[in-house]
Amino acid sequence: MSNAEATASSDHTGTGKADAAHNPEAARLRALLEPSVQANRLYLEDVAIIPGSHRVVHVVVDLPQEETGGVSLDVIADISKVLSDVLDNDPADDGRPYDLEVSSPGVGRPLTEPRHWHRAKGRMVKVNVVQGDNIMGRIKSVDDAGVTLVPEIAVKKGMKPKQGDPIKLPFDRIRNGKVEIEFSHLNEDGLEPEHNGPSEEA
Repeated sequence: MSNAEATASSDHTGTGKADAAHNPEAARLRALLEPSVQANRLYLEDVAIIPGSHRVVHVVVDLPQEETGGVSLDVIADISKVLSDVLDNDPADDGRPYDLEVSSPGVGRPLTEPRHWHRAKGRMVKVNVVQGDNIMGRIKSVDDAGVTLVPEIAVKKGMKPKQGDPIKLPFDRIRNGKVEIEFSHLNEDGLEPEHNGPSEEA
């Protein structure tokens, strides 16, 4: 049996694929949970296991890359119940108690994969560029080759920032990126920096 906790937003920035490479149990649970996540029109971003006498299974879900906005607290609560049922009926479970924590990626998640850039379309980002100056700009578009940004040009304090001409950055020139927090976007997407959801007995 488990305790299931829903969290609307988290700054958990690991990747399920990386964790699975070092943890066979995390890889097994990812394979077990992914069909149910996809059936609910979500993307399984991460599965991590925090060991201990009462282990924690931490699952991060996101919207598909073509959708905008954040994962609502209601959706997190619903998928938490679904995944808790899947884990409780896991035929390979050894019976040890665990807590299930389900969250969505926080706004501080590094942009390291093409799907991350798609999800951040329209956002202001800081891009860490390979062999070049870092760029601050708004994501105009994303395709298979890279990202098109409208750069912000620094001006004197108190003046409205100027926008430069769009720049196309291929993915192989991007180390990573980070969304710059804009409170108007936080309110639009329901991405409060820290918002804990309901807990329930599974």
